[in-house]
Amino acid sequence: MQSQTDMKSSLPYYEIPDYPESYTAGSVAARMLDGLGFRYYWATEGLRAEDLAFRPNEDARTSAETIDHIYGLSQIIVNATMKKANGGDIKETEMTFEEKRKATLENIKTAADILRNSDDISQFKLIFGEREFPFWNNINGSIEDAVWHCGQIVSFRRSSGNPYNSKASVFTGKVRE
Repeated sequence: MQSQTDMKSSLPYYEIPDYPESYTAGSVAARMLDGLGFRYYWATEGLRAEDLAFRPNEDARTSAETIDHIYGLSQIIVNATMKKANGGDIKETEMTFEEKRKATLENIKTAADILRNSDDISQFKLIFGEREFPFWNNINGSIEDAVWHCGQIVSFRRSSGNPYNSKASVFTGKVRE
């Protein structure tokens, strides 16, 4: 029980924060990221070495490689909200799974907090070298791609014998007791 309490306080998205009182472009975009953060938290919670190494076939990524990809997507998402350019290829640093998981969750939370407090999300462009893309591309690109891959991790972990915590409700964003 102490371990669960420690995780609640040290990592964002054990549960989704309360929703705002009003609907704005920023609050809706932030809520999308909160949903991603909650899904990622629980998709990756309690993964074992054999889960991280699992791949359904030779042509598929392993769960660890999928987590690397989601980490890269989280960097693109947060860079847009911080108005920073993305490098050509995101360089993977030598991080443990736990460090990468924490960094991904923190990137998502940082981006959500910036969006939540913004009146104009059109300012948060995706920047790749000389090319800029509107925030729309972040929604249908990086954000939705990360949600898609969270589902893959859940499917892969089920296949490797370590199912998702069924008490984590994506509908309410809370953990049922």
